[in-house]
Amino acid sequence: MILLDTNVLIYGFDPRSPFCGWARETIAEAVAGDGVAINAVSLAEICVGDLRPETVAQRFRAWDVDILDVPVAAAETCADAYAVYRQRRRAESGKGSPPIPLPDFFIGAHAQIMDWPLATADSGRFATYFPDIVLKTP
Repeated sequence: MILLDTNVLIYGFDPRSPFCGWARETIAEAVAGDGVAINAVSLAEICVGDLRPETVAQRFRAWDVDILDVPVAAAETCADAYAVYRQRRRAESGKGSPPIPLPDFFIGAHAQIMDWPLATADSGRFATYFPDIVLKTP
């Protein structure tokens, strides 16, 4: 199974994106292989920006993308990584950060606890805070 970051889905549905081909190929290879999934966090992120949020899940399932809940076991991993992020942000820039973990931290924690590769076009945060995850990037 490969977990997809939200941006892979956005690029896969946008033929104008420079990453559209990569995203579609990544999804197709995963479907033909061990499977591909998103979690509820990615689904919510897509629904927020979609003109027809009630059909988002159906469109992903038509691509054979599984939609999974975030496992409870990911909470501690997410919190640990986000705490490090907040400390670094404060130390490096003097800026605070929201007290609630950003969506990427839930996605990264999910991939880490399941020991799944993560496809993303934005590897920086994942590589920094979830260094054990195998990343598939453009």
